[in-house]
Amino acid sequence: MDSGILNNFKEIIIEKPADKIIRQIKELISSGQLNPGDKLPSERMLTEKFGVGRTYVREAIRKLEFYGILKTLPQSGTVVAGIGIDALEGLITDILKLEGVDFKSLVETRVILETYSVRMAAERRTKEDIVALHKTLEAYEIKTKQGEPSVEEDLLFHLKITEASKNTVMKSLMLVVTPDIMTYFTQKDICAGDRPMKALEEHYEILKHIEQQNPDLAEKAMMEHLSDIVKYINGEL
Repeated sequence: MDSGILNNFKEIIIEKPADKIIRQIKELISSGQLNPGDKLPSERMLTEKFGVGRTYVREAIRKLEFYGILKTLPQSGTVVAGIGIDALEGLITDILKLEGVDFKSLVETRVILETYSVRMAAERRTKEDIVALHKTLEAYEIKTKQGEPSVEEDLLFHLKITEASKNTVMKSLMLVVTPDIMTYFTQKDICAGDRPMKALEEHYEILKHIEQQNPDLAEKAMMEHLSDIVKYINGEL
């Protein structure tokens, strides 16, 4: 086929469950069925209604919260933010455009966030943080050694590191970029073979330096852990 004609075709992008949830919320806002101040049903109820895993519902809500479209109020649940509908629609459109468009940019952003947050985690972590990190890593180890998918446990370990950094903005940013990276890796089967076991060893190395409060070695271990994904986006793997 002539390459000029081939260039006229576009890649078919399969919309993810979280995207579909975000799009439904946009449609409800546009139609006036959801207004600023309106309360959303619980995660459990939404999960049953959408017919998808609770993880997808949480991912959609967290992204919408990060962009200020939704907000969670103590004792009240999740509500639509009190800003104009035009602004809400514009923000939602931006979120959907971000999805899967530039994988390299997402990875580069993750590397910046992870290396900085692991340094702060080593400096600021509490005893409670160490307990939480060990708990999530043990869950990852069980799944990995049993040969089961452990993407969610992997993500949770990295999020716990960000929590230990005591920087809520970085945690929010991680919640935006990391799930898309994990989904891409799962779809492309990039984490197959001995990669999960290698990642497990690297996780323990990172945790050791956080526990010992050594930010330099913690950052070095994180960079080593992320080296494969950096090589991948640069075409070296």
